[in-house]
Amino acid sequence: MTTARNSEPVAQDGTGVIQLDPYLAPYKTALQERYSAYKTWEQTIAKEGGYEAFTRGYERFGFQISKTGITYREWAPNATKAFLFGEFNQWNPTSHPMKKDEYGVYEIFLPNKPDGTPAIEHNTKVKITMIKPDGTRIDRLPAWIHRVTQDLSVSPVYDAVFWNPPEAYQWKNKAPPKPTSLKVYEAHVGIATTEGRVGLFTEFTANVLPRIKKLGYNTIQLMAIMEHAYYASFGYQVTNFFAASSRYGTPEQLKELIDTAHGLGITVLLDVVHSHACKNVLDGLNNFDGSDHQYFHEGPKGRHELWDSRLFNYGSYETMRFLLSNLRFYMEEYKFDGFRFDGVTSMMYVHHGIGFGFSGNYHEYFGGGVDLEAVVYLMLANDMLHKLYPDCITIAEDVSGMPTLCRPVADGGIGFDYRLSMAIPDMWIKLLKEKSDDEWDIGNIVFTLTNRRYMEPSIAYCESHDQALVGDKTIAFWLMDKEMYTHMSILTELTPIIDRGLALHKMIRLVTHSLGGEGYLTFIGNEFGHPEWLDFPRAGNNSSFHYARRQWNVVDDHLLRYKFLSDFDGAMNNAESQVGWLAAPQAYVSLKHEGDKVLSFDRAGAVFIFNFNSTKSFTDYRIAVPEPGQYKILLNSDEERFGGHARVSNESRYFSTPEHWAGRDQYIQVYIPNRTALVLVKV
Repeated sequence: MTTARNSEPVAQDGTGVIQLDPYLAPYKTALQERYSAYKTWEQTIAKEGGYEAFTRGYERFGFQISKTGITYREWAPNATKAFLFGEFNQWNPTSHPMKKDEYGVYEIFLPNKPDGTPAIEHNTKVKITMIKPDGTRIDRLPAWIHRVTQDLSVSPVYDAVFWNPPEAYQWKNKAPPKPTSLKVYEAHVGIATTEGRVGLFTEFTANVLPRIKKLGYNTIQLMAIMEHAYYASFGYQVTNFFAASSRYGTPEQLKELIDTAHGLGITVLLDVVHSHACKNVLDGLNNFDGSDHQYFHEGPKGRHELWDSRLFNYGSYETMRFLLSNLRFYMEEYKFDGFRFDGVTSMMYVHHGIGFGFSGNYHEYFGGGVDLEAVVYLMLANDMLHKLYPDCITIAEDVSGMPTLCRPVADGGIGFDYRLSMAIPDMWIKLLKEKSDDEWDIGNIVFTLTNRRYMEPSIAYCESHDQALVGDKTIAFWLMDKEMYTHMSILTELTPIIDRGLALHKMIRLVTHSLGGEGYLTFIGNEFGHPEWLDFPRAGNNSSFHYARRQWNVVDDHLLRYKFLSDFDGAMNNAESQVGWLAAPQAYVSLKHEGDKVLSFDRAGAVFIFNFNSTKSFTDYRIAVPEPGQYKILLNSDEERFGGHARVSNESRYFSTPEHWAGRDQYIQVYIPNRTALVLVKV
């Protein structure tokens, strides 16, 4: 059978995945059908030079600069005429007509000025104006434009800008090697400042990257980078796919951010939105050439009823070029190291997951409910990225549990490296919201944390941006709520609520990190229990930035208890770096004691012990260990420096007893205080 991404599959027809999952056998025909569709596309793309040539659409379309002038091309098959205009020709809508070829591509060449400078000056506004078949004129922003800006004093609509800086950015650092243990820091540049405004690339580079490095995260997932007209959309209503958002700074400043991260040994992923597009017409792709169906499906099929956005036609040749080239562009131009694909569930099913509760039955993943064209697009995207960039990382946001999502395309899989374990944060919120501590079901916690598809790596997380948004509560808020405003100072008494909150915040993170997947993710600020939710400026809050920022001041203040959570987060990542549990096979769970509320397991040779009991501590508690010998403490959540009570000495040593216990051939005896987690390793 095939277990490695680049190894040869047993079957050459897309059914190799059945070797790992026999439950797929009844769907052999469906697997062959989608693999055949993928191969057909691959062969079609091969006629245009394969992935290498086909995905370089950004070097043909849009503005191309040469020594002799500027060539501008745009695909607009519905238009009968097209003209380029802008500040360079005093906005004359007819002085620069474009020629149309047989494929609906318009083109114009603007030779350099007599002095050798480009005909269009750097950082000046441009547009394309087109004539529809009915004779009406429409103005649009170029679809492949690399820069758009907004002047709210003039209009809320974005302007396209010709971006041609006199000096190209000079890269200084090579990308680090692909991490074996993926520890992801999900971040949004705009909210990464303490001030009530939009943060900048330069500020993130100077102020936040060092924090991420210190915390031990080796990967950043950058949100809301692709240009979006509405800030409060969190970047998920993209208008201009090839433009990095101007609200944070210039393209060169984004490149400096990524370059600096690489210099720190940090991998950078882009949160890419190919699941839908903003329905804006004047500054988006919608009705670009005056038709309803240029890049999208026409009619209801081309509209997402909940997101109020447009849906791509993944069966269209030029849409495929546009989207695959978009991925390639960010890899080449900005040197991103991979992507987290947003809204994969919406893409893969014709019902988009709306009103559909996935039960896990395999018939839900095949047949009429599946959008075959979208699934094949994802196969092509992953195949292209991994063939052209072997170290590229792709992550799928999928709530459906689609089997084969993270299996190689050559085996018949969809090709992602990781999937997000979206059931885990739901479990924690449900527990904190509905259950008292003594009602926690240890067995169910373990089941949820370990319930993942064989040989399909997943990224575990307690909370992401979804749980931080207004209308929900972060885990810190569920645990401590209003007392976070009054009792987080070390000069105030340690109340039972804050004591419990600090302890469980650490334990929830550690058990998720160590048991929940092959990668781990946190959202910016949540690692230290950020004291407030996230709410972008909008009409409903009088356009306030009060909740659209990160209060670094509370974690930097040594008199506040937030530092304990942050320090533990860093220690947890550091412990993983020493043990390598994320890259190891799934843990062996030796103990799930519902009465004691004690959980124990081993992974990568380390032994993890959690006492979730709210009142009881246990002396000489038997814990199975994987190997005989002497064990010491690597991580102790009850340390004083983590806001604990220092009830366990880190100098303690535990010697194994050669007796069969809980599925292992030896055990140790430990003192495990209530609401404490220990990680032990062999001496």
